[in-house]
Amino acid sequence: MMNNDLLLPIIGYMRSPFTEKFGVPRQPNLTDSISYVVFNAPYDDLNAFLGIEQFSHLWLLWQFHDNKRKNDAKDFKPLIRPPRLGGNQKIGVFASRSMYRPAPVGLSVVQLIAVKREQGETRLYVKGADLLDGTPIIDIKPYLAYVDAVANASSGYAQDAPPLLNVHWSKAATQQKDQLLQQQLINIETLTALAQVLALNPKPAYQNDPEKIYGLSYAQCNVKFTVDRENITILAIEHQLTAS
Repeated sequence: MMNNDLLLPIIGYMRSPFTEKFGVPRQPNLTDSISYVVFNAPYDDLNAFLGIEQFSHLWLLWQFHDNKRKNDAKDFKPLIRPPRLGGNQKIGVFASRSMYRPAPVGLSVVQLIAVKREQGETRLYVKGADLLDGTPIIDIKPYLAYVDAVANASSGYAQDAPPLLNVHWSKAATQQKDQLLQQQLINIETLTALAQVLALNPKPAYQNDPEKIYGLSYAQCNVKFTVDRENITILAIEHQLTAS
């Protein structure tokens, strides 16, 4: 009888500023967030990366590891509700990039920054990853523009990038932000990436209460904000190491 299961090694784990699922971009390359993969032995041999610097972008193959729903035949659900359709309209799971699928495998194209040995680890630094901190990495492959970039491709209900909201800082949040900058607990790059994350409107598509206060953790910062139509207002920001 044919074996219907496939075992894959975990070659490393992602270290990401996204420490919770809420707020993780729904696709890669929508923000300038910097993250890195820490490799397990024996995959941490620098020889395995010889020549990788010739490529500007890479494919990351990874595992959806933090799903509440089981990914097996008994729990298979053929229909899902993609956020891009408002979270109400159903489509087939194979016509989506939903995390709830038979094989919990994700695929992301990211920009290569560098491969380094730091603190006794081999680290692959990338920009634009949409991965949760601690995500298991299955494989890495170079992005080949002449075949991977398909001109005039049709992308169904996700043909265009999602609209961006306007991000505003309240007076109180601006004071907190300036204080964190002065204390060097955050930097401009982190704030820029945070604003990009919020502009993507991380709230669930079915929630439309402009008075509701949401909380998001990013790069050791806790942020409180509201969403009103085309605008996001940051109400508060504090560093996790200094939060009371």
